[in-house]
Amino acid sequence: MRYIITALWAVLISSVLSYVLTSMGNQAFNLNDTLVLAGVFSIIIFILGDGILKGEKSHS
Repeated sequence: MRYIITALWAVLISSVLSYVLTSMGNQAFNLNDTLVLAGVFSIIIFILGDGILKGEKSHS
């Protein structure tokens, strides 16, 4: 369930970020770029959440 919620939040945050940046640059909004950015966000969050941050808690 946490993976689904993480992916949903990644899509929402990346769409807002992409919309704002494309508006500031006077470019067209591209959904494909937004979904790629959401995929990158999701992968980074999964790696941080399951690997790096869990490992730091067990050493304390």
